[in-house]
Amino acid sequence: MVAHVPAEAHGDELGALLGFLDEGRGGIRRSLLGLTEEQAASRPSASELSLSGLLKHVAEVEQNWLSYAKGVPPAVARDESNWHECFRLIGDETIPAQLAYWAQVSKDLEDFVRSAPSLDETFSLPDQPWFPKEDVSLRWLLLRLISEMDRHAGHADIIRESLDGRTAFELVAQEAAAGEGEGMPG
Repeated sequence: MVAHVPAEAHGDELGALLGFLDEGRGGIRRSLLGLTEEQAASRPSASELSLSGLLKHVAEVEQNWLSYAKGVPPAVARDESNWHECFRLIGDETIPAQLAYWAQVSKDLEDFVRSAPSLDETFSLPDQPWFPKEDVSLRWLLLRLISEMDRHAGHADIIRESLDGRTAFELVAQEAAAGEGEGMPG
């Protein structure tokens, strides 16, 4: 990642974990800077991934993990018949709407984790072959999300550079020049 999380800004384990999670989120958000909906939906590499599809996917993933931690059913149920829909915007879905949804999900996740008595609090996961069988902690959840965001931020870097040659370093500079929250997809 090209952004950095200053250690003194977070002061404790929870703050550091949330800071690193937000760093990964930022890489994905920045990959969309200055792009049209059409550019963000394009798939310029051998992969089927697009930037807008990654955006939708990470928002849904974060929402699902929050649901698991709360012990409630995920907001969006995906199975073999519709799993591919989490990797592309459909109908009237837009990048600004997905960014707003993800911002709310991220806030809800942070509020939930901060309200817990400890990062050692545990919860059960659905019975799926890709999930651990044992209960996991909130600490584990945050590490899982950091890994997920960083993995997809790397995908986003490759897709964006394939689209127009812009690197993550250039996008960090563009975001800094535009000011926090400005200059998002055009």
